[in-house]
Amino acid sequence: MTSDVIANMITSIRNANLRKIKVIELPATKITKSIGKILLQEGFIDNLREREENNKNFLILTLRSQRRKHKASITTIRRISKPGLRIYSNHQEIPKVLGGIGIVILSTSQGIMSDRQARQNRIGGEILCYIW
Repeated sequence: MTSDVIANMITSIRNANLRKIKVIELPATKITKSIGKILLQEGFIDNLREREENNKNFLILTLRSQRRKHKASITTIRRISKPGLRIYSNHQEIPKVLGGIGIVILSTSQGIMSDRQARQNRIGGEILCYIW
């Protein structure tokens, strides 16, 4: 039985937001690193580091919070394409989350990227998750 590393990452971020935990440690894979880099570029997390312990790599995410309100900057994170039901979209039909406030993370033939990058490169792919 294989595990869904994307769903594990999303669930860890969601649970940390609910518990108001700032730092999360996740198993590091190529997919989690790519998603973490996108979250860092889009401003949803403050820091992204890697740590190795006993020949296992871990990804350490520092979540960003809104300064005055002490709320998490990620209010909702939702997995869309699941192992049992894959959801694909071409570059013209990539949905805009909350009118462009949120982002869509896609897995394309050129790697994992945000919806803005995919539209700019005119590439479609599998819709992994929505974040806002």
